Amino acid sequence: MNNDDGSLEGVVAAHTVLSEVDGEAGRLVIRGHELDEIAQRWRYEDVVSLLFEGFFDTLPAASALRRALGRARREAFELLQPNDDAQLRRMPPIEAVRALMARLPDGDDLPTALRLVAAPAVYTAAVMRWRLGVPALAPDEALTHAADMLRMLHGRSPTPAQSAALDTYLVTVCDHGLNASTFAARVVASTGAGLASAVVAGVSALKGPLHGGAPGPVLDALDAIGTAANARAWLEQAVADGQRLMGFGHRIYRVRDPRADALKGALGRLGEEGSVNAARFALAEAAEQAALAILREKKPGRALETNVEFYTALLLEALGFGRESFTCVFAAGRVSGWVAHAREQVKKGRLIRPQSVYVGPAPEESGEAALAH
Repeated sequence: MNNDDGSLEGVVAAHTVLSEVDGEAGRLVIRGHELDEIAQRWRYEDVVSLLFEGFFDTLPAASALRRALGRARREAFELLQPNDDAQLRRMPPIEAVRALMARLPDGDDLPTALRLVAAPAVYTAAVMRWRLGVPALAPDEALTHAADMLRMLHGRSPTPAQSAALDTYLVTVCDHGLNASTFAARVVASTGAGLASAVVAGVSALKGPLHGGAPGPVLDALDAIGTAANARAWLEQAVADGQRLMGFGHRIYRVRDPRADALKGALGRLGEEGSVNAARFALAEAAEQAALAILREKKPGRALETNVEFYTALLLEALGFGRESFTCVFAAGRVSGWVAHAREQVKKGRLIRPQSVYVGPAPEESGEAALAH
């Protein structure tokens, strides 16, 4: 396929066993499992085990992997230094998390992989606490990964519903085909640089606003709308002003993003225990329906449906994550996919080296002609 816009859209760059994204049908398959099957029932440790299967010499059973991931959180925490609070609290959270993850030693074994999976959860919680002027909390190895991330953030044990909601989010975003950050991780892994280098490359790509930085502005829009009655008028004006409606449209999906429904379901279950502001949820639903109607009217030739970012913003807000940390939490889920893709690429044993087509000026025909200039 010819592709001259630099996007590589439609170009097959890898064959993978890890995930399939069917944009026409609105399906996401993770290693043979439909998203709906795993998003509501699996813990994050379960999907880590699924993604890592076959990529390491030995992989412990689920219960042992949970304990190993707990130890990995402690090991990641031990890399924090006394002056990190003063140096990193003023940085954007994703920059601080990236800087901390760059301390992790490189390697290609399972302990390295688990430390990398553990690190974004530990460092996101630490950075967000530093920004509040309170010390970071050490991990509790006995807890599940999602529960411990919430405990390290808030300083208290989460409810089972809160832990389950974060598990749903982490599972839902664990892998999604050959997106920009995953491709970056595979390219670096193909050089033999090691898993930590590959994951830091993934974080660096994710921080770009065109990839992982969009959920926060969903909440900014809801704040500006204010009430459900104002949703239609505000959104119509936004479209008239040429603004992009955050949380709608996707590069791949031509129909509704299946991850949006998984997260909306998790948000509803969280609301059953009173952990979601009912008025906020009602506003979001009104804004979603108004936005979809307006987009169909104003942009009839484009497939602009609800994407993962819309309910990501609402779910993470309900769980107490500040909107400036949303990309970090995204990294905490996607990191398992980065590691698995990196290992898959390493096992192929081939350096990723695509070709380019030169479209610059031709050289002068002779040295004399060059001297004449």
